[in-house]
Amino acid sequence: MILSGREIKHRLGKDIFIEPFDEKQLNPNSYNLKLHNELLTYDSGMLDMKKPNATRKLSIPEEGLVLEPQRLYLGRIKEYTKTFDLVPMLEGRSSIGRLGLFIHITAGFGDVGFCGYWTLEIFCIHPIRIYPNVEICQIYYHTIEGDYDSYESGKYQLNKGIQASKLYEDFK
Repeated sequence: MILSGREIKHRLGKDIFIEPFDEKQLNPNSYNLKLHNELLTYDSGMLDMKKPNATRKLSIPEEGLVLEPQRLYLGRIKEYTKTFDLVPMLEGRSSIGRLGLFIHITAGFGDVGFCGYWTLEIFCIHPIRIYPNVEICQIYYHTIEGDYDSYESGKYQLNKGIQASKLYEDFK
């Protein structure tokens, strides 16, 4: 079952934490999240799953930054989120998708107990100017049934910013 916007607001400070929270970003069954002003891109044209891949940091100025097609950008949301006893999910906003901008390639599914800033996998079909603080995606919450283990992974839990892939840790 997906929580309504009213239920999201009711559970704030209990099993849902969104900091900062702005009621204007609350929707009927989700909450809009804003884009931070930093991005990462990979330096190499060829990436290796078994190794850390070098990245380069970009800043998104107030006047915007034009993204290039066929290039992966890693971004993050401005809001810090914590979720307990619920499954958080991230999805792009339809207004963003209608401009040919994808905010996650495969990682829209969160884990029960995740605490941190969501890293966005940003990809565009054609050049597009993006801006910091734009409401770029939305988070929504599913209830979970049965016993579960809360997310405890050291890979991405309690992150402080954008996180490049740490898949290489799985090969150790």
